[in-house]
Amino acid sequence: MQNESRTLIKHIISSGQVGESMLVKGWVRTRRDSKSFSFLEINDGSCMAALQAVVDHKVPGAEALPMMGTGAAVQLSGELVESPGKGQRVELKAGRVALVGEAPEDFPLQKKGHSQEFLRSIAHLRPRTNLYGAMFRLRSRMAFAVHRFFRERDFVYVHTPIITASDCEGAGEMFRVTALDPLKPAAPSYEKDFFGKAAFLTVSGQLEGEAFASALSNIYTFGPTFRAEDSNTTRHAAEFWMIEPEMAFCDLNGDMDLAEEFVKELVREALIGQDGDMEIFERFIDKALRKRLEIVAENEFERLSYAEAVRILEASGRTFEYPVGYGLNLQSEHERYLTEEHLKRPVTVFDYPKEIKPFYMRLNDDGATVTAMDVLVPGIGEIVGGSQREERLGVLEDNLRRDGMNLEDYRWYLDLRRYGSVPHAGFGAGFERILMFVTGMGNIRDVIPFARTPGNCEF
Repeated sequence: MQNESRTLIKHIISSGQVGESMLVKGWVRTRRDSKSFSFLEINDGSCMAALQAVVDHKVPGAEALPMMGTGAAVQLSGELVESPGKGQRVELKAGRVALVGEAPEDFPLQKKGHSQEFLRSIAHLRPRTNLYGAMFRLRSRMAFAVHRFFRERDFVYVHTPIITASDCEGAGEMFRVTALDPLKPAAPSYEKDFFGKAAFLTVSGQLEGEAFASALSNIYTFGPTFRAEDSNTTRHAAEFWMIEPEMAFCDLNGDMDLAEEFVKELVREALIGQDGDMEIFERFIDKALRKRLEIVAENEFERLSYAEAVRILEASGRTFEYPVGYGLNLQSEHERYLTEEHLKRPVTVFDYPKEIKPFYMRLNDDGATVTAMDVLVPGIGEIVGGSQREERLGVLEDNLRRDGMNLEDYRWYLDLRRYGSVPHAGFGAGFERILMFVTGMGNIRDVIPFARTPGNCEF
């Protein structure tokens, strides 16, 4: 078929003029037939809306109309005319139509409601639905917004490795990467493996990011990370994308300032909306979505120490599913109480007990807490977590020993403290967690194109 230039439906709907000639390529949403005409609703994925095309049964190619059912790929050329129908300004009066790719009657996405559970089972087809078309267009736009945010602040974009020998969080929940045959009864030692040592998929680019911040001042990473955590909740996935800035000559206050500004900027980007995408989440996912996002976009963030947050929770009179007490991690229900009921605004909690935080966080002068912070928002709880990093060589070595970690494995990381060490800070923001917040989607599987979860690695 001739590769003629087409016009995207988003541009036709927004600015197409009556009398203009157009070439449209897309997929059929529905077809209605009358005695001498057929009405095709065409969508090409460029926006939520579809374009109605009126096809006279006498035009070239019309003999293929019976095969142009829901899901079929088609090409139409014709003239834009004023539409008499409601909700559409123009429609296409087709002068020629061609079937590009047939979709038989067993096409799974017929015009009816489909559960999100069913659509996850056909993740290769679900982008053709209104909801997931909107979801993944928004994901693309939000990714560009992330890069714009840091570019406007002179951060350098760094690609950190996907394969690593360092366990950033010290939790051991990592996927091993090996070239050895796992079926051999006596597998050779790590020295015989591809890298000559134990290697894993990364859970974070932070440690490598710190190396670049020690040279370029302000950097950020944005890429896939992996966690072998056997958790099948709606908030966990084995593969996800992380945004991780690192800033030299920065303390905890500067870190909190940037994190709060970052969250506000992305929320504002979502609220701008585009081509009707946000409206579908407000209509079908969460009718209170816009109000909740506006609370974050329009209000200053409250700041509470971890100790203050625990006191508020203990005095709340509420019975929580998970216990509240100093030295325990805050759970999502605790975080949501603080943001949705007690303060009714976003909150940043800082200065956590050192026992519940990783080795790289800077020890406060009290010797009991570290310069950690979590940004909490209504509806989801934690959306960003970060800290000022420990820049003192001796203290960092003590932290590694305390956690039973091999100092030699972190020799290069300790070098950053030996040679020109400076105070520095950063944070991590799960991209999918942000998308869940701005869309109201309740399951992380629905904001990732192809979800990887325990027991599931389809597509």
